[in-house]
Amino acid sequence: MTREIVLDTETTGLDAANGDRIVEIGCVELLNHIPTGRNLHLYINPQRPMPQEAFAVHGLGDDFLKDKPVFADLAAEFAEFIGEDMLIIHNAAFDIGFINAEFGRVGRPPVAAMRVLDTLALARRRHPGAGNSLDALCARYGIDNSRRTKHGALLDSEILAEVYIELIGGRQAGLDLMPILVGGHGPGSRGGRAPTLQRPVPLAPLVNADELAVHAAFVASLGDAAIWREYIELS
Repeated sequence: MTREIVLDTETTGLDAANGDRIVEIGCVELLNHIPTGRNLHLYINPQRPMPQEAFAVHGLGDDFLKDKPVFADLAAEFAEFIGEDMLIIHNAAFDIGFINAEFGRVGRPPVAAMRVLDTLALARRRHPGAGNSLDALCARYGIDNSRRTKHGALLDSEILAEVYIELIGGRQAGLDLMPILVGGHGPGSRGGRAPTLQRPVPLAPLVNADELAVHAAFVASLGDAAIWREYIELS
């Protein structure tokens, strides 16, 4: 079972090294590339005034944030949720820079670069020369982002989760994404796997009669208890 966390942050500005702080974190849990519905959404008091330029991006102002917990009070909850799993982030260097700055202030170890997947870099490799912002990728893959009137960490993480699935090959990215029947009556069920589809016309065999005879003789030589006898008719 592969667990990944799609993550986004909103901040007071662009420079973590110059004192800008995180004001919102949104996390979406994926198991085997499927959202589980388990999310984490945190608003954070940045302990500094919100610049107008940043407010215009996400709409989180001083009045809204002044009674929210500071990062030190939320660090343990955040660290526990992300665990040691892979983090899926768009333009990851920005968010990880802020997260590691916040972790450093409270004495926690930084997030290692090896456990971060940057969907912006992935998109640039897959679509060189094309627009690869989150909005551009939504347009390319037909993902509804009409709710995204302003940046929001949780909403952007939910949208990025859909984009990420498309970037890695869509809903068929994993071989374990077989339809499941609910009570045996339809998709999504836990009652068993969907029936295997059969070709209307079987493919022509790739082995000839002589090869089949040699194989049958080999299986016969293994004795009556050989399990392979269940899969071949022996004369």
